[in-house]
Parts: sequence; C-alpha cells; structure tokens
Amino acid sequence: MNRRDFLQLAAGATAAGMLPGGAWAQDNKTVRITLPSAGSAGSAWRPLVGQYKLDSDLGITLDWLTADPGKMQVQLSAGSLDVGVFGSVGLATLANRGSDIVLFGPALNNHGRWIVRGDSPYKSPKDLVGKRIATTAETSETYQQARIAASLTGLDLKKDVKVIFGSPTANLALFERGDVDGIITLEPTATRLVGRGAREIARVADIWKEATGQADDPFLVGLAASKSWFEQNRATAAKLATLFERIGTTVAQHPDSLKPIAAELGLKADETQAIDLLPRRLAPTYATKWDASVFATMDKQVEVAVKLGLLDAVPARKLYVKA
Repeated sequence: MNRRDFLQLAAGATAAGMLPGGAWAQDNKTVRITLPSAGSAGSAWRPLVGQYKLDSDLGITLDWLTADPGKMQVQLSAGSLDVGVFGSVGLATLANRGSDIVLFGPALNNHGRWIVRGDSPYKSPKDLVGKRIATTAETSETYQQARIAASLTGLDLKKDVKVIFGSPTANLALFERGDVDGIITLEPTATRLVGRGAREIARVADIWKEATGQADDPFLVGLAASKSWFEQNRATAAKLATLFERIGTTVAQHPDSLKPIAAELGLKADETQAIDLLPRRLAPTYATKWDASVFATMDKQVEVAVKLGLLDAVPARKLYVKA
C-alpha cells in the first residue's frame, strides 16, 4: 500500500464515522497489547501497522508485550496487559466462571486447515474416521472451532477420530514422522507444509460456511479487555477496533504485502513456494469487520459448543460489545 492508498483508506474511514477528525490524533494513548507468538498469523500485525503507518492518525501508541495465552485472563484482570485476544468458546468458558472480559474488535478469522501428506489417500475429513490426527490442546480455539464446524457435518472429533493433543512443534514432528494420518493446524504452518508437498483436504472456515450457509469466514479471535478497562477507555477501544479493521482491509486489498514480512511469519528465505502461496492463503485470515454478522457467528459457535458439551451453558451475558 502506498501513501495515496492509505490516505484514501483513512478518508473512507472518516466518511464512515470511524475517525472523528483530528480529535483522535490529540489523544496520545499508550496501549499494552498482546504480542502474538513468532510464526503465527498474528505476527503480521506489528510489521503491517509499522510499514504502512496504519495508526498514524489515531493518536495511540502500541506497546506490544509477550503474553502467555494461558495467563491472559489474569494479565488483563491485573492490568499488566490492556488488550489481548480471545475466541468465543474460550471466553464463554471464562464468562460462565464470572469473568468480565469482553470482545470489542476484530482480529483473526478462522484459518484452521486439515492437512495430510502428499501421498495420502484421504480426500476429506470424513475419510479420517477411525484414524489418528494431531492438533493443539483440547481447550484451544483451534481444536474447539474445528470440532464445532465438523459436528455440523455429522463428524464428531471426540468420538469418530483418534485425536492426539500437543504443542504445534510436537504435532509437526508426529506428522512428519508419519505417526498420525493428518493434522489440524493454523496458518502459516499449514502453508509451510503445503509448500513442502503436503496436501490440504479442508478449511475449517469452508466446513462452517457450507454447513451454516454463511458467506464469510467465521470468527476465530477478537480484541479483548476487561470490562473496566473498556468502560474507561471507550474512545481508545474504538480506535483499536478501527486499526485492526484497517489491517484486514490492507491485506485484502494488497495481499502481496504478506510476502515482504514472510520472515516475521516464520518462513525461511528458501521456502519460496510457501512464500508465493502466502497472499492467496493468508489474506482471508485478517478480519475486516466487527458487526452483527460477526456477533451472530459467535452466538452460533457458543450454541453448538453447548450442544457438544464444550460449554456447560450459554453465558448469561453477551461476550461482545461495539466499541
């Protein structure tokens, strides 16, 4: 994106009412925000914001901090972190336990992929019934959202497939040794595997869309903060939501912007085939909106999670707010 493209994008945001003129530029607010782990799709956020100056008119400074996903609730509640990311099922679990954390802006759409080896006979997830697959922790959004989507097609990952849960590194080792028949993993790991000759048999997002009739890739994680921080920083939260919409819009309009930051995404310079695949495969990952359609998707995810027993009940409160 060049300077002209950015100014046009900012002008469009102003016309839409997202940017209340110069008032935002006077607010100089520092926000401590989670720094995604290296090699994850979220690791594109910081370089994209910096390279294209997407926050130049917002009057906020992002202090990117390494955060432990397992401790993010504590960090947000304690105030050592202002903004993190949560998925609908994980946050619903916490809400049922009394947490006041709310989602207030977009971050990532679901980018889970079902991958098998290049010489595998399997062509769809249902072909893996009775087989062994590897994926991340049972409590992770990666697995939970994959299970929710699969259940809508009649496939129960808990009953029909032998699932091995582990770290991404351990799962890759199992996959590459041939100890499992497939893997459910996120980007850009999936693209790295495809670049090495593995084969993708399904996107979790496509399974969801085909089962629900929804047109958009479903929500995976969004910007999250404690209710008290959100209430005290509504203007800043609105700016952050706009910033992440800009990130998604930038990638959608200029998908090749992902190639120069391949290293930040965890790819090595010699992984040329995978790097060439980044624009097509990763662009849909970055969310571009925070509206009623996204909220409806989250409600549906929670509803199915309750039916599957992933949640005891639908939370008594809404998980999301409009900044």
